[in-house]
Amino acid sequence: MRSRRIAVVGAGMAGARLAAQLHAHAGPTETTLYGAEPQGPYNRTLLADVLAGRHRADALALPTGDARVRTGAEVVAVDIRGRALTLADGSRETYDELVLATGAEPVLPPLGGPVGPSAGVHTLRSLADCARLARDADTAARAVVIGGGVLGIATARALAARGLTVRIVHRGPHLAERHLDRLAGTALRTALDRLGVTVHTGERAPVLEGGERVTGVALADGRRTAADLVVLACGARPRTGLARAAGLAVRHGVMVDDTLACAPHTYAIGDCAEHRGVPQGLATTAWDQADVLAARLSRTGPGARYTGSPALARLTAGPVEYAAFGSCDDAAEEGADVLRIGDATRGAYKKLVLRGDRIVGAILVGDLATAGGLARAFLTGRPVGPDPLSLLVPPSSARLPEESRP
Repeated sequence: MRSRRIAVVGAGMAGARLAAQLHAHAGPTETTLYGAEPQGPYNRTLLADVLAGRHRADALALPTGDARVRTGAEVVAVDIRGRALTLADGSRETYDELVLATGAEPVLPPLGGPVGPSAGVHTLRSLADCARLARDADTAARAVVIGGGVLGIATARALAARGLTVRIVHRGPHLAERHLDRLAGTALRTALDRLGVTVHTGERAPVLEGGERVTGVALADGRRTAADLVVLACGARPRTGLARAAGLAVRHGVMVDDTLACAPHTYAIGDCAEHRGVPQGLATTAWDQADVLAARLSRTGPGARYTGSPALARLTAGPVEYAAFGSCDDAAEEGADVLRIGDATRGAYKKLVLRGDRIVGAILVGDLATAGGLARAFLTGRPVGPDPLSLLVPPSSARLPEESRP
Protein backbone atom coordinates (compact mmCIF):
# COMPACT_ATOMS: atom_id res chain seq x y z
CA MET A 1 0.00 0.00 0.00
CA ARG A 2 1.49 3.32 -1.09
CA SER A 3 1.86 5.94 1.63
CA ARG A 4 -0.30 8.99 1.15
CA ARG A 5 1.65 12.14 0.43
CA ILE A 6 0.71 14.97 2.77
CA ALA A 7 1.87 18.45 1.78
CA VAL A 8 1.92 21.04 4.56
CA VAL A 9 2.22 24.62 3.34
CA GLY A 10 3.88 26.47 6.18
CA ALA A 11 6.70 25.23 8.41
CA GLY A 12 5.62 27.00 11.57
CA MET A 13 4.35 25.79 14.93
CA ALA A 14 1.11 24.28 13.59
CA GLY A 15 2.87 22.45 10.76
CA ALA A 16 5.58 21.13 13.06
CA ARG A 17 3.05 19.83 15.56
CA LEU A 18 1.11 18.09 12.79
CA ALA A 19 4.25 16.44 11.43
CA ALA A 20 5.34 15.26 14.88
CA GLN A 21 1.88 13.85 15.64
CA LEU A 22 1.66 12.07 12.29
CA HIS A 23 4.98 10.43 13.10
CA ALA A 24 3.71 9.46 16.56
CA HIS A 25 0.58 7.87 15.06
CA ALA A 26 2.79 5.90 12.63
CA GLY A 27 0.17 5.99 9.89
CA PRO A 28 0.86 5.26 6.20
CA THR A 29 1.84 8.84 5.33
CA GLU A 30 4.76 10.75 3.84
CA THR A 31 4.77 14.30 5.10
CA THR A 32 6.55 17.27 3.52
CA LEU A 33 6.63 20.73 5.09
CA TYR A 34 7.18 23.68 2.76
CA GLY A 35 8.55 26.75 4.53
CA ALA A 36 9.55 30.08 3.04
CA GLU A 37 12.07 30.87 5.79
CA PRO A 38 15.65 29.56 5.70
CA GLN A 39 15.17 27.85 9.09
CA GLY A 40 13.14 24.80 9.95
CA PRO A 41 10.15 25.11 12.33
CA TYR A 42 10.76 27.01 15.56
CA ASN A 43 8.79 28.34 18.50
CA ARG A 44 7.75 31.88 17.56
CA THR A 45 6.34 32.57 21.02
CA LEU A 46 9.93 32.75 22.34
CA LEU A 47 11.24 35.36 19.90
CA ALA A 48 11.11 38.10 22.53
CA ASP A 49 13.16 35.86 24.83
CA VAL A 50 15.80 35.57 22.10
CA LEU A 51 15.79 39.36 21.83
CA ALA A 52 16.22 39.63 25.61
CA GLY A 53 19.10 37.16 25.56
CA ARG A 54 17.26 34.50 27.58
CA HIS A 55 17.36 31.93 24.75
CA ARG A 56 19.63 31.24 21.80
CA ALA A 57 17.95 31.26 18.39
CA ASP A 58 18.94 27.65 17.74
CA ALA A 59 17.21 26.57 20.97
CA LEU A 60 13.80 27.36 19.47
CA ALA A 61 13.79 24.45 16.99
CA LEU A 62 10.70 22.21 17.05
CA PRO A 63 10.56 18.45 16.36
CA THR A 64 8.95 17.28 13.12
CA GLY A 65 9.18 13.50 13.40
CA ASP A 66 10.20 11.88 10.13
CA ALA A 67 8.75 14.64 7.93
CA ARG A 68 10.77 16.12 5.11
CA VAL A 69 11.27 19.83 5.76
CA ARG A 70 11.95 22.01 2.73
CA THR A 71 13.28 25.39 3.84
CA GLY A 72 13.45 28.39 1.51
CA ALA A 73 10.63 26.76 -0.44
CA GLU A 74 7.86 29.34 -0.76
CA VAL A 75 4.60 28.03 -2.22
CA VAL A 76 3.12 30.64 -4.57
CA ALA A 77 0.08 28.79 -5.96
CA VAL A 78 -2.16 25.84 -5.15
CA ASP A 79 -4.12 23.80 -7.69
CA ILE A 80 -6.87 22.22 -5.59
CA ARG A 81 -8.35 20.10 -8.40
CA GLY A 82 -5.00 18.94 -9.73
CA ARG A 83 -3.61 18.48 -6.23
CA ALA A 84 -0.41 20.30 -7.01
CA LEU A 85 1.71 23.11 -5.59
CA THR A 86 3.76 25.66 -7.49
CA LEU A 87 6.89 26.92 -5.74
CA ALA A 88 8.64 30.25 -6.14
CA ASP A 89 11.40 28.61 -8.19
CA GLY A 90 8.80 27.44 -10.73
CA SER A 91 8.84 23.78 -9.75
CA ARG A 92 5.61 21.85 -9.30
CA GLU A 93 4.94 19.25 -6.60
CA THR A 94 1.93 16.93 -6.34
CA TYR A 95 0.25 15.60 -3.21
CA ASP A 96 -2.63 13.44 -1.98
CA GLU A 97 -3.69 15.60 0.96
CA LEU A 98 -3.00 19.30 1.50
CA VAL A 99 -2.78 21.14 4.81
CA LEU A 100 -2.59 24.92 4.86
CA ALA A 101 -0.66 26.11 7.92
CA THR A 102 0.36 29.49 6.56
CA GLY A 103 0.06 31.28 9.90
CA ALA A 104 -0.54 34.99 10.29
CA GLU A 105 1.09 38.25 9.31
CA PRO A 106 1.57 41.42 11.36
CA VAL A 107 -1.11 44.10 11.27
CA LEU A 108 0.46 47.39 10.21
CA PRO A 109 -1.44 50.44 11.48
CA PRO A 110 -1.88 53.56 9.32
CA LEU A 111 1.21 55.46 10.38
CA GLY A 112 2.78 58.51 8.82
CA GLY A 113 6.53 58.77 8.30
CA PRO A 114 9.08 56.13 7.35
CA VAL A 115 8.13 52.45 7.27
CA GLY A 116 10.41 49.42 7.11
CA PRO A 117 13.33 47.88 8.99
CA SER A 118 15.88 50.11 7.24
CA ALA A 119 14.15 53.14 8.74
CA GLY A 120 14.28 51.80 12.31
CA VAL A 121 10.68 50.54 12.20
CA HIS A 122 10.28 46.84 12.95
CA THR A 123 7.88 43.97 13.36
CA LEU A 124 8.72 40.81 15.32
CA ARG A 125 7.30 37.73 13.63
CA SER A 126 10.37 35.75 12.52
CA LEU A 127 13.95 34.99 13.49
CA ALA A 128 15.06 37.34 10.71
CA ASP A 129 12.94 40.11 12.26
CA CYS A 130 14.48 39.34 15.64
CA ALA A 131 18.04 39.55 14.28
CA ARG A 132 17.35 42.89 12.57
CA LEU A 133 15.75 44.32 15.69
CA ALA A 134 18.63 43.14 17.90
CA ARG A 135 21.19 44.80 15.60
CA ASP A 136 19.22 48.03 15.67
CA ALA A 137 18.81 47.88 19.44
CA ASP A 138 22.60 47.64 19.88
CA THR A 139 22.99 51.25 18.70
CA ALA A 140 19.71 52.65 20.05
CA ALA A 141 18.86 54.28 23.37
CA ARG A 142 15.10 54.92 23.11
CA ALA A 143 12.39 52.64 21.77
CA VAL A 144 8.63 52.92 21.30
CA VAL A 145 6.50 49.78 21.07
CA ILE A 146 3.11 50.34 19.44
CA GLY A 147 0.72 47.77 20.85
CA GLY A 148 0.18 46.52 24.39
CA GLY A 149 -0.84 42.92 23.83
CA VAL A 150 1.25 39.83 24.56
CA LEU A 151 3.85 40.55 21.88
CA GLY A 152 4.11 44.25 22.65
CA ILE A 153 4.60 43.65 26.37
CA ALA A 154 7.17 40.90 25.83
CA THR A 155 9.06 43.00 23.29
CA ALA A 156 9.08 46.06 25.58
CA ARG A 157 10.45 43.96 28.42
CA ALA A 158 13.15 42.50 26.13
CA LEU A 159 14.28 45.92 24.92
CA ALA A 160 14.35 47.23 28.49
CA ALA A 161 16.52 44.24 29.44
CA ARG A 162 18.94 45.34 26.70
CA GLY A 163 19.24 48.73 28.40
CA LEU A 164 16.91 50.85 26.26
CA THR A 165 14.42 53.37 27.56
CA VAL A 166 11.07 51.99 26.39
CA ARG A 167 7.54 53.32 25.97
CA ILE A 168 4.44 51.34 25.05
CA VAL A 169 1.70 53.13 23.11
CA HIS A 170 -1.55 51.15 23.20
CA ARG A 171 -4.94 52.03 21.78
CA GLY A 172 -6.88 49.84 24.23
CA PRO A 173 -8.23 51.02 27.60
CA HIS A 174 -5.61 48.93 29.42
CA LEU A 175 -2.86 46.47 28.61
CA ALA A 176 -3.80 43.05 27.17
CA GLU A 177 -7.51 43.87 27.26
CA ARG A 178 -8.33 40.75 25.22
CA HIS A 179 -7.21 38.58 28.16
CA LEU A 180 -7.22 40.77 31.27
CA ASP A 181 -9.64 43.00 33.14
CA ARG A 182 -8.87 46.60 34.11
CA LEU A 183 -7.34 45.80 37.52
CA ALA A 184 -5.11 43.12 36.01
CA GLY A 185 -4.02 45.57 33.32
CA THR A 186 -3.13 48.07 36.04
CA ALA A 187 -1.06 45.47 37.89
CA LEU A 188 0.77 44.63 34.68
CA ARG A 189 1.44 48.31 34.11
CA THR A 190 2.95 48.54 37.61
CA ALA A 191 5.25 45.62 36.87
CA LEU A 192 6.41 47.26 33.65
CA ASP A 193 6.90 50.59 35.37
CA ARG A 194 9.31 48.94 37.80
CA LEU A 195 11.36 47.86 34.79
CA GLY A 196 11.45 51.42 33.48
CA VAL A 197 8.82 50.88 30.76
CA THR A 198 6.35 53.78 30.43
CA VAL A 199 2.83 52.91 29.23
CA HIS A 200 0.39 55.16 27.35
CA THR A 201 -3.08 53.60 26.95
CA GLY A 202 -6.16 54.82 25.10
CA GLU A 203 -3.99 56.26 22.32
CA ARG A 204 -4.93 56.29 18.65
CA ALA A 205 -2.30 55.27 16.12
CA PRO A 206 0.56 57.73 16.48
CA VAL A 207 2.49 59.42 13.69
CA LEU A 208 6.10 58.52 13.09
CA GLU A 209 8.55 61.40 12.74
CA GLY A 210 11.84 61.50 10.90
CA GLY A 211 13.32 61.40 7.44
CA GLU A 212 15.30 58.41 6.23
CA ARG A 213 15.17 57.06 9.77
CA VAL A 214 12.58 57.36 12.51
CA THR A 215 13.45 59.97 15.15
CA GLY A 216 10.29 60.10 17.22
CA VAL A 217 6.59 59.43 17.66
CA ALA A 218 3.83 62.04 17.86
CA LEU A 219 0.77 61.03 19.91
CA ALA A 220 -2.75 62.09 19.01
CA ASP A 221 -2.90 64.66 21.83
CA GLY A 222 0.15 66.45 20.47
CA ARG A 223 2.73 65.00 22.84
CA ARG A 224 5.97 63.84 21.26
CA THR A 225 8.55 61.31 22.35
CA ALA A 226 11.97 60.75 20.82
CA ALA A 227 12.70 57.27 19.47
CA ASP A 228 15.67 55.59 17.82
CA LEU A 229 13.55 52.59 16.88
CA VAL A 230 9.87 51.66 16.77
CA VAL A 231 8.35 48.18 17.01
CA LEU A 232 4.88 47.56 15.56
CA ALA A 233 3.12 44.97 17.73
CA CYS A 234 -0.47 45.70 16.76
CA GLY A 235 -1.64 42.12 16.39
CA ALA A 236 -1.72 39.70 13.48
CA ARG A 237 -4.21 38.66 10.82
CA PRO A 238 -4.56 35.23 9.18
CA ARG A 239 -2.37 34.82 6.11
CA THR A 240 -4.98 33.81 3.52
CA GLY A 241 -3.73 35.09 0.15
CA LEU A 242 -2.76 31.63 -1.11
CA ALA A 243 -6.09 30.11 -0.08
CA ARG A 244 -8.11 32.96 -1.55
CA ALA A 245 -6.28 32.71 -4.89
CA ALA A 246 -6.99 28.96 -4.91
CA GLY A 247 -10.73 29.64 -4.63
CA LEU A 248 -11.16 28.48 -1.05
CA ALA A 249 -13.73 30.09 1.24
CA VAL A 250 -12.12 32.89 3.24
CA ARG A 251 -13.67 35.34 5.66
CA HIS A 252 -11.23 36.43 8.37
CA GLY A 253 -9.37 33.13 7.96
CA VAL A 254 -9.68 30.02 5.82
CA MET A 255 -13.08 28.64 6.79
CA VAL A 256 -12.98 25.05 8.07
CA ASP A 257 -15.52 22.63 9.52
CA ASP A 258 -15.13 20.32 12.53
CA THR A 259 -12.96 17.98 10.43
CA LEU A 260 -10.74 21.02 9.69
CA ALA A 261 -11.48 20.59 5.98
CA CYS A 262 -11.99 23.55 3.66
CA ALA A 263 -12.31 21.52 0.41
CA PRO A 264 -11.93 17.87 -0.61
CA HIS A 265 -8.49 16.61 0.47
CA THR A 266 -7.71 20.13 1.72
CA TYR A 267 -7.42 21.31 5.33
CA ALA A 268 -6.32 24.38 7.30
CA ILE A 269 -5.00 24.63 10.86
CA GLY A 270 -3.46 27.21 13.14
CA ASP A 271 -3.49 30.98 12.79
CA CYS A 272 -4.69 30.92 9.18
CA ALA A 273 -7.84 28.90 9.97
CA GLU A 274 -11.28 30.15 10.96
CA HIS A 275 -13.39 27.57 12.79
CA ARG A 276 -17.07 28.21 13.55
CA GLY A 277 -16.61 31.84 12.62
CA VAL A 278 -13.69 32.45 14.97
CA PRO A 279 -10.00 32.81 14.04
CA GLN A 280 -8.00 31.85 17.13
CA GLY A 281 -4.36 32.94 16.97
CA LEU A 282 -3.15 30.96 20.00
CA ALA A 283 -0.46 28.27 19.95
CA THR A 284 -2.60 25.95 22.11
CA THR A 285 -5.40 26.13 19.53
CA ALA A 286 -2.99 25.30 16.69
CA TRP A 287 -1.71 22.29 18.60
CA ASP A 288 -5.23 21.04 19.38
CA GLN A 289 -6.17 21.32 15.71
CA ALA A 290 -2.96 19.58 14.61
CA ASP A 291 -3.65 16.70 17.01
CA VAL A 292 -7.16 16.19 15.63
CA LEU A 293 -6.04 16.37 12.01
CA ALA A 294 -3.12 14.00 12.62
CA ALA A 295 -5.53 11.43 14.02
CA ARG A 296 -7.75 11.77 10.96
CA LEU A 297 -5.00 11.75 8.31
CA SER A 298 -3.16 8.83 9.90
CA ARG A 299 -6.49 6.98 10.11
CA THR A 300 -5.86 6.12 13.73
CA GLY A 301 -8.80 8.35 14.68
CA PRO A 302 -10.94 8.77 11.55
CA GLY A 303 -13.84 10.07 13.57
CA ALA A 304 -11.86 12.77 15.40
CA ARG A 305 -13.50 16.19 15.42
CA TYR A 306 -12.30 19.63 16.46
CA THR A 307 -15.00 21.44 18.41
CA GLY A 308 -12.94 24.28 19.86
CA SER A 309 -10.24 24.96 22.44
CA PRO A 310 -10.53 26.39 25.94
CA ALA A 311 -9.44 30.00 26.29
CA LEU A 312 -5.94 29.87 27.77
CA ALA A 313 -3.45 32.73 27.51
CA ARG A 314 -0.08 33.09 29.16
CA LEU A 315 2.82 35.53 29.10
CA THR A 316 6.10 34.84 30.85
CA ALA A 317 8.63 37.59 30.31
CA GLY A 318 10.92 37.57 33.33
CA PRO A 319 9.23 39.50 36.14
CA VAL A 320 6.35 40.47 33.83
CA GLU A 321 3.95 37.52 33.66
CA TYR A 322 0.30 36.64 33.56
CA ALA A 323 -2.05 33.73 32.93
CA ALA A 324 -5.72 33.98 31.99
CA PHE A 325 -8.28 31.20 31.71
CA GLY A 326 -11.82 31.22 30.38
CA SER A 327 -14.05 34.30 30.60
CA CYS A 328 -13.40 37.10 33.07
CA ASP A 329 -15.29 40.02 31.52
CA ASP A 330 -18.34 41.79 32.93
CA ALA A 331 -20.73 39.40 31.16
CA ALA A 332 -19.04 36.38 32.75
CA GLU A 333 -19.23 37.97 36.19
CA GLU A 334 -22.98 38.58 35.97
CA GLY A 335 -24.58 36.30 38.57
CA ALA A 336 -21.24 34.65 39.38
CA ASP A 337 -19.12 34.58 42.52
CA VAL A 338 -15.94 36.61 42.12
CA LEU A 339 -12.86 36.47 44.33
CA ARG A 340 -10.07 39.01 43.95
CA ILE A 341 -6.80 39.42 45.81
CA GLY A 342 -4.06 41.87 45.03
CA ASP A 343 -1.20 44.09 46.03
CA ALA A 344 -0.86 47.19 43.84
CA THR A 345 2.61 48.03 45.15
CA ARG A 346 3.96 44.64 44.01
CA GLY A 347 2.04 44.56 40.76
CA ALA A 348 0.26 41.37 41.88
CA TYR A 349 -3.39 40.57 41.11
CA LYS A 350 -5.46 37.40 41.12
CA LYS A 351 -9.07 36.78 40.24
CA LEU A 352 -11.36 33.76 40.26
CA VAL A 353 -14.84 33.68 38.68
CA LEU A 354 -17.08 30.82 39.86
CA ARG A 355 -20.51 29.56 38.95
CA GLY A 356 -21.51 27.20 41.69
CA ASP A 357 -18.38 25.15 42.37
CA ARG A 358 -16.99 25.36 38.82
CA ILE A 359 -14.41 27.79 37.45
CA VAL A 360 -15.68 30.09 34.69
CA GLY A 361 -12.52 32.17 34.44
CA ALA A 362 -9.38 33.20 36.27
CA ILE A 363 -6.53 35.70 36.02
CA LEU A 364 -3.09 35.63 37.62
CA VAL A 365 -0.68 38.56 37.29
CA GLY A 366 2.77 38.73 38.86
CA ASP A 367 2.69 35.31 40.53
CA LEU A 368 1.97 32.14 38.52
CA ALA A 369 2.81 29.66 41.29
CA THR A 370 -0.71 28.19 41.23
CA ALA A 371 -1.25 28.45 37.44
CA GLY A 372 -0.80 24.72 36.82
CA GLY A 373 -3.37 23.59 39.38
CA LEU A 374 -5.76 26.33 38.37
CA ALA A 375 -5.51 25.35 34.69
CA ARG A 376 -6.16 21.69 35.52
CA ALA A 377 -9.23 22.58 37.56
CA PHE A 378 -10.53 24.78 34.76
CA LEU A 379 -9.88 22.27 31.97
CA THR A 380 -11.33 19.27 33.80
CA GLY A 381 -14.30 21.17 35.22
CA ARG A 382 -13.77 19.61 38.64
CA PRO A 383 -15.36 21.22 41.72
CA VAL A 384 -13.13 23.76 43.42
CA GLY A 385 -13.85 22.49 46.94
CA PRO A 386 -14.57 24.46 50.10
CA ASP A 387 -11.49 26.70 49.86
CA PRO A 388 -11.29 28.30 46.38
CA LEU A 389 -8.67 30.73 47.69
CA SER A 390 -6.17 27.84 47.71
CA LEU A 391 -6.27 27.92 43.89
CA LEU A 392 -4.92 31.46 43.97
CA VAL A 393 -2.49 31.43 46.89
CA PRO A 394 -0.09 28.56 47.72
CA PRO A 395 -0.55 27.35 51.31
CA SER A 396 2.92 28.56 52.31
CA SER A 397 2.36 32.07 50.93
CA ALA A 398 1.30 35.03 52.97
CA ARG A 399 -2.14 36.01 51.82
CA LEU A 400 -2.59 39.28 50.05
CA PRO A 401 -5.46 41.63 50.94
CA GLU A 402 -8.60 40.04 49.56
CA GLU A 403 -11.97 41.12 48.32
CA SER A 404 -14.91 38.92 47.38
CA ARG A 405 -18.43 39.53 46.31
CA PRO A 406 -21.39 37.42 45.21
